[in-house]
Amino acid sequence: MLTSRAAILALVVCVIALSLAYPLREYVAQRAQIAELRQERERMEESVGRLRQREEELSRDSYVEREARARLHYQYPDEIAYIVIRPDAEGDAEDEDGPREPWFLTLWRSVQEADSPPPGDGL
Repeated sequence: MLTSRAAILALVVCVIALSLAYPLREYVAQRAQIAELRQERERMEESVGRLRQREEELSRDSYVEREARARLHYQYPDEIAYIVIRPDAEGDAEDEDGPREPWFLTLWRSVQEADSPPPGDGL
């Protein structure tokens, strides 16, 4: 049989266990949150490192000039630019590789077409 002392002891143990359960659960949850935040901080530091490297590249004039020549087809006034088309690239290469002319020519042509209304509009 259960004596009164054993019942009181069991009750005290249950109260202690219940009083420790919530703080222990919160402690475990906070430790998990801290681990997630540390991982996020590491990702952010890597991102900052990549952005600083990109900033350093963009601060060099030689890099900016090379990118402007390659991506935007810029050239100096006394230079002549040539676009080389390989013979094996003729045919349906435009569908695979995109348009053959630079994007800014297409843009400029659309601006010119928008400025000149089609004939017979009656305006």
